[in-house]
Amino acid sequence: MDVCETRVRKRIRRAGREALPFRAGRTPQLPSEGTMVDAVAQATNDYLSRMPKTCRKTQGQFFTGKDTARFMAGLFSAEKLRGDVSVLDPGAGTGILSAAVVERLQAMPGVRHVRLVCYETDPNVREVLESNLRLMAARTRIPLDWELRTDNFVTSQTDAYNHSLYAEPNPEKFDLAIGNPPYKKLPKDAPEATAMPDVCHGAPNLYFLFAAMALFDLKDGGEMVFIIPRSWTSGAYFKSFRERFLGEGALERIHLFKSRDKVFSQEDVLQETMIAKVRKSPRKPERIVVSSTEAGEDFSAMRTLELPYPSVVSGADSYVFLPTNEEEADTLRKLAGFKETLPSLGLRMKTGLTVDFRNGEDLRDAAEEGAVPLFQARHIRAGHVVFPVGKPHEYIMARQPSLLQRNTNYLFIKRFTSKEERRRLQCGVYLARQHPDYPLISTQNKVNFIGGTSDLSDQIVFGLYVLFNSSLYDSYYRILNGSTQVNSTEINAMPVPSIDAIADMGAELLRGRDMSEGVCDRILGGHL
Repeated sequence: MDVCETRVRKRIRRAGREALPFRAGRTPQLPSEGTMVDAVAQATNDYLSRMPKTCRKTQGQFFTGKDTARFMAGLFSAEKLRGDVSVLDPGAGTGILSAAVVERLQAMPGVRHVRLVCYETDPNVREVLESNLRLMAARTRIPLDWELRTDNFVTSQTDAYNHSLYAEPNPEKFDLAIGNPPYKKLPKDAPEATAMPDVCHGAPNLYFLFAAMALFDLKDGGEMVFIIPRSWTSGAYFKSFRERFLGEGALERIHLFKSRDKVFSQEDVLQETMIAKVRKSPRKPERIVVSSTEAGEDFSAMRTLELPYPSVVSGADSYVFLPTNEEEADTLRKLAGFKETLPSLGLRMKTGLTVDFRNGEDLRDAAEEGAVPLFQARHIRAGHVVFPVGKPHEYIMARQPSLLQRNTNYLFIKRFTSKEERRRLQCGVYLARQHPDYPLISTQNKVNFIGGTSDLSDQIVFGLYVLFNSSLYDSYYRILNGSTQVNSTEINAMPVPSIDAIADMGAELLRGRDMSEGVCDRILGGHL
């Protein structure tokens, strides 16, 4: 018996109970005024009240609310199903998603029988799940056969997924898959990671391995609906996953939760989360529906957009853009007119070179012989780079060539901002001539810098400032990336004007003294 299971049983004894409310082999009674989903939701609440959050976190467990479960089940094209329907629920938890699907399917006149396969490895929740599955079979209006598998969902199918010589020649395939997979970071040598090398880059998260395996488990034309973090939609880290997921599947529907703290209403999860509906098909739809809610599970106040598929799913990098209103959709349309990127112009954004805690012995508080300026995010002020500002560790001894860069013009961009800040892209112009005594400088890794293979003119660096200080580019980055970190991979993939247009924008900005967002918007607007 593990530590978490021991804690649960102690809590039960303190509450004066002898066992879990729903024991395997005993069907719980459904309240006369409730539904199948209501009963499972109540069982989930009972489980949450007993299971310490710290124990659930070790399993990556965050439980779906009943309104979200019903919304997810409602995204399936269930009215087109006929005869026998097979459903997969990997990482089933207490079974609320399965209950929502069964509840929906029993109302479909063409469905005659449902086969449900659930995976769950956590012994603490399996007991609740099995009782809920018995309840579904007893109360559904159509025949339901269910199977509870305790195998690891990913590793138990490794051979079939990788088409091993010893793989099952005809692996089981499903019509529908629904999931709220575990959110858990794994070491790069974890069994689940090594089982799926084609979608892994570095240390993966379990959630996207579940999504990739679920897609593999679908029949051609089958549908999956998963609630997952939105982090997979951009960046080099998830590129291999996106290429497979969006290559073999067609993204048909996205739902965004704009409030981070109300998605898993009882879990206090601060996570940028989305619901994705994918059909297993190489054919992509002409249009895709993107919806959003402000207040978690309040789907009555949902906003809906219908957009061309290529404006949401970028072919070049398999990025998925997530606009939530017409203004954001218009941002995508406007910047789609620019055909260059920073690298195509001989420019590139990079992350600062110096990590403080690794180079602490070389940091200095004041200038001294052999030390060079160490530029940091705190030096970016009102569009300029102000140095020094009288803070500790503003210089670093120039001992390691890997920590040094040429003293030339750059655009500095803060790498991290807080969620509450109005702008995600916060930048400042760095001019080399303001520090003529230093042929070399260094940058802290909490700041990004844009430079070129040759020195940037004042006009070009100020033109870059016009782009990245505009509201249009700030909005574009927020649509692309929901995190508070500004990543070089996304910035280098963003569309930008020609180098001549950038220089013209910079020259126009230099003719005035106003570095504000409004002025940048006006200058950029003249080139759209």
